[in-house]
Amino acid sequence: MSESSSAYLVVQLNVKNHQEYLQRYAMFVLPMFKKFGAEVIAASTPKVLEGEWGGNWSAVVRFPSMSVAEEWYNSPEYQPLKELRKKELTVGGSSALVEGFNPPVRSEHE
Repeated sequence: MSESSSAYLVVQLNVKNHQEYLQRYAMFVLPMFKKFGAEVIAASTPKVLEGEWGGNWSAVVRFPSMSVAEEWYNSPEYQPLKELRKKELTVGGSSALVEGFNPPVRSEHE
């Protein structure tokens, strides 16, 4: 994948109290996403189709690139919110960065 590919933050969380999560975490993280050129493209209680899903909240956030996503995740301004989320607002969960997929374009002559 190229650096010009979008990157997606995929999170699966077990939120203790959704209202508190929104007030103490999300309302501060959303402006950070905007600053880094990111966009929340999905956020809700997931509908599990296969396998086990260990959380009651999932989100997908699109970043302009993997390096920008990593810059946000490791930024000094995000660290206190990350700790708050992990220590007070959620029980377990997972986060992953996934590069966007840009399939090769086939010409009509192939």
